[in-house]
Amino acid sequence: MRLRDADYEDLLTLRTGLRRFLRWSEQQAEEAGITPAQHQLMLAIRGHTDRRGPTVGEVADYLLLRHHSAVGLVDRADAAGLVARVRDPDDHRVVRLQLTPTGMKRLEALSAVHLEELQRLGLRLPSAWRGLMPRQPLHGLDSRT
Repeated sequence: MRLRDADYEDLLTLRTGLRRFLRWSEQQAEEAGITPAQHQLMLAIRGHTDRRGPTVGEVADYLLLRHHSAVGLVDRADAAGLVARVRDPDDHRVVRLQLTPTGMKRLEALSAVHLEELQRLGLRLPSAWRGLMPRQPLHGLDSRT
């Protein structure tokens, strides 16, 4: 694939937009009285597809953390009243994570402003997204797969 000047411009626009969004997101979390890591943790818990909640290991995978780092983050969020550890109802050896009412309230408020910001950014970044779509199948793969 031969890259054009426009491809580099699209990559720059996308990366700059992502970095600005992440910095904005961190500021929003701090203004809500939580750390950016706690925000990510709560989102990992709420966004987990199993309504019993994720395990610490699953959260570590979501957040790209080592298990012991995830344990420390959960400990701090638990102490702040944002999350709770709950025994799995089917296997009492497994501990799952759930949001407390306080954690849910803070996450809902943050998520609402994040979705608004993503919609706003979507108006400015669509060409960057389009520019990253393959123009031809890569490595012999059919684009329909």
